Amino acid sequence: MGQTMIYHTYIPRPPLSQFVKFLWSSEGNDIPTPMLQLLPIGSMELVINLDADTIPLFDRTSRERCGSTSSMRLCGIHSQSLIIDNHSQISVMGVRFQPGGTVPFFQISPSELHNQVISLGELWNFHAEKLRENLLQASTIKTRFLVLEHFLLRMMQPHEPHPIVDFALREFQKSSVPTVNEVTNKIGISNRYFGQLFCDFVGITPKSFCRIQRLRRVLLLLVGKTCADWSDIALTSGYFDQAHFIHDFRSFTACNPTTYLKQRGSHPCHILLSR
Repeated sequence: MGQTMIYHTYIPRPPLSQFVKFLWSSEGNDIPTPMLQLLPIGSMELVINLDADTIPLFDRTSRERCGSTSSMRLCGIHSQSLIIDNHSQISVMGVRFQPGGTVPFFQISPSELHNQVISLGELWNFHAEKLRENLLQASTIKTRFLVLEHFLLRMMQPHEPHPIVDFALREFQKSSVPTVNEVTNKIGISNRYFGQLFCDFVGITPKSFCRIQRLRRVLLLLVGKTCADWSDIALTSGYFDQAHFIHDFRSFTACNPTTYLKQRGSHPCHILLSR
């Protein structure tokens, strides 16, 4: 019988916690399906494969392999789903950045990485290889988290957050997601200027970010449920009506909400796929 997947998270200390939501580790060999569909998470993520030297890339439509990255890769903020090889999840660590939290670590605009996945070596050169070596030498998950935390603190450059973007992110991540117009009216700037500013720091448009926040709210409301009142879910999550909710949900997941409940993985953002 296979071992169950064991998932751990670690909340970093300040000042790192201002830019990093959490560090995570996933280990095990109980692979229920060969592939996963990863739904948009609303932020960028660093992924480190400790079991193999590469991580395959797949075409999201055909699901055919279309290349690979090194064992360490940076996933830009996605407004579409990403296909993952489940076998590359046997021993993995990651960094979930806060929305807009990558600016102090990488000399590249988050908007340039929108819907992109690149090898970490392209941005951190030999530092990336050294980090993986140190993680492989660590004997426990707790030690690995501390190694990763210390490394990120050393790589972090001085950075002053933008007050307008910070305010907007706080508003957009409230339980009732406001419209972009409501936020720009509070700030007192044009939608065009705000959109460009937000995209430069976060990587996607404010409208796309809000759509992802509503989707994430739905996924969290469905945790532990095998059926749901979809009209109530739509209303609670800030959709105009059930039709708006279903249309938006399908555009992100390529399935309807009922199918999602049947094929959902151990994580709310995972959908199990068969070949």
